[in-house]
Amino acid sequence: MRLEFHKIRRLPPYVFEQVNRQKAALRASGADVIDLGMGNPDLPTPPHIVEKLCETARKPSVHGYSASRGIPGLRRALCAYYKRRFDVDLSPDNEVIVTLGSKEGFANLAQAIAAPGDVILVPNPSYPLHSFGFIMAGATIRSVQAHSPEEYLSNLGRAIRHSVPPPTAMVLCYPANPTAQTVDLDFYKEAVAFAKKHEIWILSDLAYTEIYFDEPPPSILQVEGAKDIAVEVTSMSKSYAMAGWRIGFAAGNERLISALARVKSYLDYGAFTPIQVAAAAALNGPQDCVDEMREIYRSRRNVLVDSFTRAGWEIPSPKASMFAWARIPEMFRDAGSLEFCIKLITEAHVAVAPGAGFGEHGDEYVRLALVENEQRIRQAARNVRKFLESHNAAKTAAE
Repeated sequence: MRLEFHKIRRLPPYVFEQVNRQKAALRASGADVIDLGMGNPDLPTPPHIVEKLCETARKPSVHGYSASRGIPGLRRALCAYYKRRFDVDLSPDNEVIVTLGSKEGFANLAQAIAAPGDVILVPNPSYPLHSFGFIMAGATIRSVQAHSPEEYLSNLGRAIRHSVPPPTAMVLCYPANPTAQTVDLDFYKEAVAFAKKHEIWILSDLAYTEIYFDEPPPSILQVEGAKDIAVEVTSMSKSYAMAGWRIGFAAGNERLISALARVKSYLDYGAFTPIQVAAAAALNGPQDCVDEMREIYRSRRNVLVDSFTRAGWEIPSPKASMFAWARIPEMFRDAGSLEFCIKLITEAHVAVAPGAGFGEHGDEYVRLALVENEQRIRQAARNVRKFLESHNAAKTAAE
């Protein structure tokens, strides 16, 4: 008898878990670890959203099974958001579905549209689920090097030429996780034209669309004809600090939404109704809370970039998302991102995410999350300075 099941054998060890184990061990010993690793928002959910949850939860009628597609009021609220934010018209009946977070939505989309042997084009580096959601569905991944959006687009043609059978779908994610890069509407126009030419679907991850520091990021659905081949997954987790609430959406192509709805109808009864009501209140209510959170992330970004750069580790300033993507200091690059992260957390008590966890093309990088306050970020920079000085001194002595 085999000791592992087929789908489990297709999944590699979770790279981030090695850092998490070290973090847990250090904290158990009393160490003060500054965690810039996981993108887990530390800001509180706005009070009016929490109050709507509590108010609704007191009604006995809402404690039964909910609607797998999402309650009508929440689907209408998302359509209103898309109209307000992107000037995109969506049908709440056919082009929108509520998911249990964007992660669940993306994974179930993969289950819905992919079959064993299908080829999916995925940027590398990219969020792990963009690959492993399809791998768990039995598909084959064609990993496309993507250190920039332009590089990804330019490499797609070659990837298609060398894919047998031809690809079924391609993945986009902007603002990008982990690289924090953004794109403009012209990029999406090129992507849509490319997908239509090669008759492939587009799955776009828009989870960080409201955390931006320059121009507001666009939606692929703003492109004329995009709904013919594209679906977009987004989330309440980051925009409204509702990560634990597990509410997200898929919007766009009617056929893809229908396929996702079919899969979900077998797997869940939808999120708890009071959570959905509160999510509708978030989308329909005052948006100053989103603006305030965006400014907090902007301030943290500025502190991170400034303090770490002065400490001797240059951090490029991200234009969007709650992350920064930085190359490992030169003296550690040969060791790779995981070994560097273990050294950093062990010696400096600063946790960051190894770039290798986002694909082999990320192994010279790490991802830093803006999930600690400014004082803690400055403390992390002081720890990093001592860490780098210590290793520089040791290197000089060895020479």
